[in-house]
Amino acid sequence: MARISTFDDWIDLFREWRDDIGLDPKLVEHYTFEAKYEDLETNEIEFGDMKGKDKYERVLQMPDQRMRDGLMNMIVYQGDTEFGSVEQQRRLVNTAPSDRDLDSLLRVMCEEMRHGYQMCHLLIQNFGSSGKVEAVKLLERRAFEQNRLLGSFNEIVDNWLDFYVYTEFIDRDGKFQLKMLSRSAFAPLARSMGPMLKEEAYHLGTGHTGLKRILKAGKIPVPLIQKYINKWVPTAFDLFGTDHSSSAEWAYVWGIKGRYDEGENQNPADRENLNEYARELYVQEINTLFDQLNRLIPDDQPKLTLPSTKYNRSIGTYARQPYDIHGNKVDADKWGDYYKNSIPSDADVKAIDDICEEPGWIVLK
Repeated sequence: MARISTFDDWIDLFREWRDDIGLDPKLVEHYTFEAKYEDLETNEIEFGDMKGKDKYERVLQMPDQRMRDGLMNMIVYQGDTEFGSVEQQRRLVNTAPSDRDLDSLLRVMCEEMRHGYQMCHLLIQNFGSSGKVEAVKLLERRAFEQNRLLGSFNEIVDNWLDFYVYTEFIDRDGKFQLKMLSRSAFAPLARSMGPMLKEEAYHLGTGHTGLKRILKAGKIPVPLIQKYINKWVPTAFDLFGTDHSSSAEWAYVWGIKGRYDEGENQNPADRENLNEYARELYVQEINTLFDQLNRLIPDDQPKLTLPSTKYNRSIGTYARQPYDIHGNKVDADKWGDYYKNSIPSDADVKAIDDICEEPGWIVLK
């Protein structure tokens, strides 16, 4: 593993990483990578057992080593998702349906790279030698080698339908995570979230508009779109973490990571079910997206379905349990076939590739 002494050393590795994943430097040469911090609404800790005390400007101000370790772990995981998503999307630059779509893809990728850059700036500037080691490791894992830290970021993004479903649902989980960190007791992390949330909003709009454009074109069968939703949404549910999480509870107690609606929700937090609560709010939000998308589908065609939180889960209460997308139990001996037929097959990927060769598969305006 490479060793670094300064953030400039890390920037050299960052450039090497971009080359190593096969991203043409000319595609991103227009973009300025920088760490961005915004002023906070308050310098007081806003929730948890430390509420009312001053936010921490330095890691060593935190009274417990477990707090520091938990904080660094959150920053590492956030950075890992950002670099992983770029690795997943990198091949799409060769198949963009229009210049507009290519520009959108490059903006999304550049901003995701900047978010990873931001997390590494936090690690290197605040966490000493451990932070430097973790910042280097973030550039050494690879989504296409399936060693990113979270499952969503080891999946393959095969095509532009994949990309739009991904940015609709996986990036939306990212918005939830960023907002939950935006009131963090660690001030440098909280200051990082405002610029990231503003950029993330474009990613979500890209996904939702892209799916609407696909449905308006009417070239890709709705059941095939459903398979891609089935592929990604369960991984988004997993991104919220395990049920009854003690880690989420401690992060709340310490004031490091709040609820998604922390600023508006005046009720006491259910500290034993924080991940479940965030996932529930996420489900509510994406249900409205499904309503909007389904209005674009003719009445004689099947509608899109939000998969149940029980379907194809890898962590939590329903992990590895045989439930269909509607939340109904499937006989264990039939689950394998059901699952195989509910997600994109190699033939489905080929079918999407063929459709995307035809003009008009997506509305261009």
